[in-house]
Amino acid sequence: MTTLAVIGAGSMGAQIAQQAALHGIEVRLQDKSPEQLQRAADSNRGHVMRRVERGKLSQPEAEKALSRVQTTADLADAVAGADFVIEAVFEDLQLKRGVFAELDGSAPPDTVLASNSSTMGISKIADVVAKPERCVNMHFFFPVLVMDLVEVVRGPRTSDETVERAMAMAKEMGRTAVLINKEIDGFIVNRILHAATQEAYRLLDAGVARFEDIDTAVEKGLNWPMGPFRLGDFSGLDVTYNARLHMFKTTGDERFRPSPQLEAKVKAGKLGRKTKEGWYTY
Repeated sequence: MTTLAVIGAGSMGAQIAQQAALHGIEVRLQDKSPEQLQRAADSNRGHVMRRVERGKLSQPEAEKALSRVQTTADLADAVAGADFVIEAVFEDLQLKRGVFAELDGSAPPDTVLASNSSTMGISKIADVVAKPERCVNMHFFFPVLVMDLVEVVRGPRTSDETVERAMAMAKEMGRTAVLINKEIDGFIVNRILHAATQEAYRLLDAGVARFEDIDTAVEKGLNWPMGPFRLGDFSGLDVTYNARLHMFKTTGDERFRPSPQLEAKVKAGKLGRKTKEGWYTY
């Protein structure tokens, strides 16, 4: 049986841990904050119990899945004997590098070290590890308990064995993995999504159409479940803005420059659903 350690108990880390546990994997979920660990446990219980209410899971199965996630504030304790580690801390490069440096000294030498980052290729992180060949990106999509895809991204020094183990890990967790053989900013999904949503923002900034009409056109014409502005509100406009700013600064490509109207929303603190107002009011 695989033993998985997940580092970081925010929304992503918590759901990665629970998704694995639902498929029989023993998980140790680590976060420095005991309060965050408790929030993660409470949130996961809510998600799993809703499956019981809908008849998709029995009560005993639910309790077993919840019990497979053990929480700890101690990183060394979390990774002791782990076969696989997934880092899911905040999208800050220095923070991630610090975590990987600590993992290098605490995890067993043959443990795969994966980063869930959606914007930072593993090459920016793995140089703090003695064996960078055991490092890889595994980008899950939020909400992890719903979204099926995992992008596995090979770094310049990632070994074939590490890639195979990451692909197998995703499958064991009940998720579909795609392999990206060349590290590239935005990977596959976000790169295509950014291109489409940037065009939507250009149409808005040029006064071609209202954001509501652009959303309706995309939802009805392209059959997207949510248009780009509604999706931005759902994800958090600060997340959208920071992702575009990162792509723009990294590539220098004007196509990725954030929309002035998006920037204004973020600076005004109107970040979408989480602040009750973004493009729409909630």
